[in-house]
Amino acid sequence: MTAAVVNDSITYCCDLAKRSKTQFYVTFFALPRPMFRDMCVLYAFMRKTDDLADDLTYSVEERVARLAAWRAALERTVRGEAVDDPVLPAVGDLVDRQQLNPQWLFDVIDGVESDLAPRTFETFTELNDYCYHVAGAVGLCCIQIWKFADPRAQEAAVACGTAFQLTNILRDVAEDLQNGRVYLPREDLARFGVDEPLLKVGGADARYQALMRFEADRARSFFAEAQPLLEWLSPAGRRVQRAMFGMYGGLLDEIERRRFDVQSRRVKTPRLVKWRIAARCFWPF
Repeated sequence: MTAAVVNDSITYCCDLAKRSKTQFYVTFFALPRPMFRDMCVLYAFMRKTDDLADDLTYSVEERVARLAAWRAALERTVRGEAVDDPVLPAVGDLVDRQQLNPQWLFDVIDGVESDLAPRTFETFTELNDYCYHVAGAVGLCCIQIWKFADPRAQEAAVACGTAFQLTNILRDVAEDLQNGRVYLPREDLARFGVDEPLLKVGGADARYQALMRFEADRARSFFAEAQPLLEWLSPAGRRVQRAMFGMYGGLLDEIERRRFDVQSRRVKTPRLVKWRIAARCFWPF
C-alpha cells in the first residue's frame, strides 16, 4: 500500500469517528495527534464490524457472509496485500506501526458474529469468554496504542473490558430478552430462582434484586481488577482511561440507584454528566 492510500484511509477513519458524535471521540482529543489518529482508526474498524452485524436490511445468513468477507479482507490486509476498502489500509498500517496483535481484531469479529443468533450462556466461564471477544480484545488494542509500563496492564485491560461489558449487559437485560438473548448465566438464574418471565418484569422481587446485586458486584470486582491501569498507562492513555472508567462506572451507579429497574426505560447516565466526565480527561491527572 502506498503512503497516499494509507493517508486517505486514515482521513476516512477520522471522519467516521467524528460523525459518530460519541463522547469517546471527544476524549481522543486529549491524546497526542498520532494517538488520536490511531484511536480513530481503531474506532472505525470496530464501528464497521458492528455495522456489518447490525444491518437488519440483510438476513442473518447474509450478515454472516459479510462478516466472513470482512475477516478475509482483514487477513489479506495483515499480509500486506492491497484491499478495496476505505478502512483497512489504515488498519494494516496501525497493526504494523503499533505492533498490534492481529488476532485481537479477529477475536472482535468472532465475538460480534456470535451475537447474530439468539443465545444464552450456561456458565460465567462462557460469558467471560464472550466479554473478552467483544470488549477485552478492544482493551488490548487500546493500551497497545496508548503504551504501558507494566506487562500486567494487558490482564487489567481485559478485566476492564469485562467490567464494561457486564455493565452493558445489566443495562440491556430487558432489551436483550426481547431479542431472544439472555446474557446472564443460567447457573446464576438458577442460583437465585429467577426465570425469564421474572427477568422481563424485574421490580422489587427479592430474587430478582439478589441476582442483579450479585451481577453488579461481579462487575465491580472487575472494575477493581482494572483500576491499576491508571498507574501503568502512559499519561495520555491514563486521561482517556480515567474518562472511560467514569462513564461506565457512572452507568453502573445509575443502574444501582434505580434499584435495577432496567425494564421501565433504558438506563442512561445524564448527558451533562457524560460530557463532564469526558471533559475530565483534559484535566491534570
